[in-house]
Amino acid sequence: MRNGVMSIVALSFFLSGCQESPDTNSAVASANHQASSMVATYSAAEFFETTTFATPQATPYAFASNNVDLLIGSDQSGVFNAYRLNTSTGEQQQLTFSQGSPISPISWFPEDGRFLFSQDGSGDELDHIYVQTPEGESRDLTPGEQVKAFMLGWATGGDAFYIATNERDSSAFDVYRYNADDYQRALVYENTDAYSIGDISPDGRWLALIQEINNANNELVLLDLSSAVTDPVVIKGLQGDVNHRVFSFSPDNSTLVYGTDAHGDFVQAWTYEFSTGKTAILVDAPWDVSYSFYSPSGRYRVTGINADASTQVSIVDNESGEALDLDNLPPGDLRALRFSRDESTLAFGLNADISPTDLYTLSLKDLTVKRLTDSLSPSIERDALVQSEVVRFASYDGLQVPGILYKPKNASAANPVPALVWVHGGPGGQSRKGYSATLQHLVNHGYAIYAINNRGSSGYGKTFNHLDDKRHGDADLGDVVASRDFLASYDWIDGEHIGIIGGSYGGFMVAAALAFEPEVFDVGINIFGVTNWVRTLKSIPPWWGSFRDSLYAEMGDPATDETRLRAISPVFHATNIVKPLLVIQGANDPRVLQVESDELVANVRANNVPVEYVLFDDEGHGFAKRENRITASEAYLAFLDEYL
Repeated sequence: MRNGVMSIVALSFFLSGCQESPDTNSAVASANHQASSMVATYSAAEFFETTTFATPQATPYAFASNNVDLLIGSDQSGVFNAYRLNTSTGEQQQLTFSQGSPISPISWFPEDGRFLFSQDGSGDELDHIYVQTPEGESRDLTPGEQVKAFMLGWATGGDAFYIATNERDSSAFDVYRYNADDYQRALVYENTDAYSIGDISPDGRWLALIQEINNANNELVLLDLSSAVTDPVVIKGLQGDVNHRVFSFSPDNSTLVYGTDAHGDFVQAWTYEFSTGKTAILVDAPWDVSYSFYSPSGRYRVTGINADASTQVSIVDNESGEALDLDNLPPGDLRALRFSRDESTLAFGLNADISPTDLYTLSLKDLTVKRLTDSLSPSIERDALVQSEVVRFASYDGLQVPGILYKPKNASAANPVPALVWVHGGPGGQSRKGYSATLQHLVNHGYAIYAINNRGSSGYGKTFNHLDDKRHGDADLGDVVASRDFLASYDWIDGEHIGIIGGSYGGFMVAAALAFEPEVFDVGINIFGVTNWVRTLKSIPPWWGSFRDSLYAEMGDPATDETRLRAISPVFHATNIVKPLLVIQGANDPRVLQVESDELVANVRANNVPVEYVLFDDEGHGFAKRENRITASEAYLAFLDEYL
């Protein structure tokens, strides 16, 4: 694709059955406090006073027609809203004023002050597309109670734009062309085959789709919308299981850039030429190519490579054939790069372990860099933040497993610290280097963190990615369990006090570790994690229709694999859990229903085990509001100080 009020309705401390006496807990907490006093420590509120900035979703109108005003998203008000950022002066003007559901800016209109943005209903993921006038009046372009929509892109010349919605069939997205003047629309593609929508060419002729076959195999389908009788072009893998991704169309509508792992273990960027039907390799690397797209005129091509949990970006000037020298940029990952319309300026976010995402511009005339924002909370000294390190260990079967290790400033052989294994979401996600207020807050208070990329994680080749297919809660859990001894081997880590924490799929791994390996970890923090795979897979949101078969291929089909799915679902084995547990849940979560956490908490409490439960009535699958992030992080730290 071209590119609230919080309510804690249940919070209980069950001190009976604790693994240590109150006196021992107090002694440990006191020792940790004395050790952490060696460095400046900060509250969760201070860490989350950091402002998050984002550039708009769609090009080519990220910049206004004056090539100066950039449309951005920012949560400086506590909730994401849209802002106008003057890239010459750095001045910001707030354009939307949501106090509830966050707003994600999409694009300016070509010639006036109107802009598009998306917004859901407090975490329900039913995003609608809105237009707002310079006078501040907004209009929902995709109305309907159960409608989900997303922007595809602008037509050449800017007289129309394309939106995909599932209003006709909740499990399939149709594509509409909207007139930019009066918002009248016309259906250009009825998705009766429930393909995944990739992108549409700027001239509106070519539509790129993905036909999902399973989690290791799909086909790239190209439709010529100018002809009702033309058969679709299908780009298949050479042999065996092959995955494709849609990257971008060239601005002259002659070529599609796509990703494929057909020729090796990693994703390469390839091109398909419409006039000849020829394919050719564009970018090859010893890692996955994440994206590749063009500037508005096609002069520049930007490519990002996922290199060992960091992003390597290159910008090629197609006139000279040479890559731009980016050595003068500050260290960190470049994110969401957006060109001005005259291609004199490139705006981007830059994120590093010790630096939240700040916005910069790069002059494409002389390669000078200008910083536009300072997002880190002014109360936090940057020297108090911790640089992470990519480290690997040999798992239970000898497989090398990567992860991101954070060492607290006060940790040493003379002062070993407790540790946490952080498990990412997914299945198939990846922990990456970069700033995290949540992780830095915990590390700042004396907890080492190892963000494991267990087998099944993305970013390390398709072989590694599929090692846990239908072996979840087993093969991948084995890596997580093995990481405890790896952490305990460091002399600056207290091997007697190691816990586990994770969100979504990572939350499942937390509950699975406590249920199936009950003596390995000393505590667990389950953040909106799956606990009942039978229910979760049966309640997949309808707009995931095109991915359902892929998810079933990875996790199992509840109609035929219920026995195995019950066997790996922690809620059915909660009687095994004997270590303290903290559960975080959003009441509006459409992926992991609240009942999942309700049942796990009730079952573990029946074991007379300490359980804390924090439920947010205005969140979905994740945190959209700063106030809730602060509350959750305070809960993590208080729980760990009490029990770890």
